[in-house]
Amino acid sequence: MTRYSDLYDIAVVGGGNAALCAAITAAEAGARVIILEGAPLPYRGGNSRHTRNFRCMHRGPMSPLTGAYEEDEYFHDLMLVTKGKTDEHLARMTIRTSEECLPWMQDHGVRFQPSLSGTLSLSRTNAFFLGGGKALVNAYYNTAADLGVTIVYEAQVRHVHREGQAITHLDVEIAEALPVTIRARAFVLASGGFQADLDWLARAWGPSARNFLIRGTPYNRGVVLKDMLDQGADSVGDPTQCHAVAIDGRAPKYDGGIVTRLDCVPFSIVVNRDGQRFYDEGEDTWPKRYAIWGRLVAAQPDQVGYALIDAKSIDLFMPSVFPPIVADTIPELAAKMGLDPAAVQTTVSAFNAACRPGTFHPTELDGMATEGLDIQKTNWARPLDKPPYYGYQLRPGVTFTYLGLKVSDSAQVHTPDGPITNLWAAGEIMAGSILGQGYLAGFGMTIGTVFGRIAGKEAAAHVA
Repeated sequence: MTRYSDLYDIAVVGGGNAALCAAITAAEAGARVIILEGAPLPYRGGNSRHTRNFRCMHRGPMSPLTGAYEEDEYFHDLMLVTKGKTDEHLARMTIRTSEECLPWMQDHGVRFQPSLSGTLSLSRTNAFFLGGGKALVNAYYNTAADLGVTIVYEAQVRHVHREGQAITHLDVEIAEALPVTIRARAFVLASGGFQADLDWLARAWGPSARNFLIRGTPYNRGVVLKDMLDQGADSVGDPTQCHAVAIDGRAPKYDGGIVTRLDCVPFSIVVNRDGQRFYDEGEDTWPKRYAIWGRLVAAQPDQVGYALIDAKSIDLFMPSVFPPIVADTIPELAAKMGLDPAAVQTTVSAFNAACRPGTFHPTELDGMATEGLDIQKTNWARPLDKPPYYGYQLRPGVTFTYLGLKVSDSAQVHTPDGPITNLWAAGEIMAGSILGQGYLAGFGMTIGTVFGRIAGKEAAAHVA
C-alpha cells in the first residue's frame, strides 16, 4: 500500500514522455521517485501515446535513420517553421543532444521501425516507434516500475507549494478523493499545456476557440502551469500559439490523436465555407507545413475548410481514419459537403486552367505551379480532372499550447528573484522556450526526451 506521508527524493508531475524520461534518469541515479499521472491507467502517457516519431540529429546512417541530418540543417528546418521565434541556445542544445537520445531510448525498451510512407517524407530525419507512442509509453512505464518508481494514476496536482525559492510539497487529489500531501526534496513538472481548458483557449483566442477540436489528451488543462504562473514563475510563449493541425471534422472533441490528422493538403485544393481558396497548399513539404494548417483553418469562417482531391492523388498520402466523401462530379461533391456547387466549380475551373505542365514528384518540391491566380499553388499543382472526386472537411485540431514556464539549459524553473532551487520542468510545459510558433514533425518528442533526461539528472544531483 502506498503511504503518501512518506518523503520522496523526487516527485514528477505528469505521466508522458518527458515525465518518464525524468523519472527513469533520476531513479537510475539512485533517487526515490514518485510519478503523479493525472489520467487513469488506460489513458496514461498524455500526448505521447498519440505520437509516431522522434526527430533526431545524426552524422550518418543510424538505425533506423538513413543518410545524415546534422545540426545546421536541423536548426535551419526549425528556423523555417518558427520564423526565427526560438531561443537559439536552447534549440541547438536540444538538437545536439538528440543524437545521444536515440540509443538511450533503445536501451530503455523503445523499438523502432522504418519510416511510414505517404506525405511525411521523414526517413532521414525522424525515427518511427514500432507500435507508435503507446508502445513507447508502455516500455518506459515498465522500465520505471522495474527501477522501483512509485506510479500513481488519477493523481491531479491542485497546488504546488512554494516557500521563497523552494518548493515544499504538493496538494494532490487521487481518484477524486480527499486531497493528500506529497512531500519531496525535488520536483519535476512535466504536466503539459492548457489546451484542454476551453475557457482558457477562448480567453486567448476569442469565442472561435470553442469550435476547435482537441486532438490531444483531455487531461492537460494547465492547472499546474497556471498555479506556477500565479506564483511568479517566469513565463515564455504566446497563449495564442500552439501546435494546431488540420484534422478531420468528424474527429471527437477530445483525444482523437494523430490518426485524425489529414495529410492530403499538398495534393488537394483547400477551400473555405464560401468555396474560395485561401492559402498555397503546395508551399513546402508536408512535415514543414502541416502544423500551420490548423491556424489557417481557424482563421476561416466557422473555423472550417474543405480539401478537394481527384482520383490521381487519393493514394498519395497516408490513409484517413474516416473515409472521404466521394462523388462523380465537383458540383455533386460540393453539394454533399454542404458547399455552394457553383462557387466550388468556379474555383476548381480557375485552378485547373492555371496549372502548368511539369514533372510531378510527390515526395519532393517539384515546382509544378499555377500561373495567374491571386493565391498560387507553388508545387504539386495538377488539375482536378479525374473522377471520382474526394473531399474532407477540415477543422483546427490543437495538440498542445506554447505558453509555458521559462527554463534554463539545465531545465530549472526561474522567477524574477532567481532560480527555484529544487524545481525543474520538461516537455510541453516548457516547449514554448524553443517553439515560439509553428512546429516541426517529431520535435515535441525531442524536446521532451532531452529536457526530461536533463531534469531527472539535475534533480537527482540536487538530492544526492
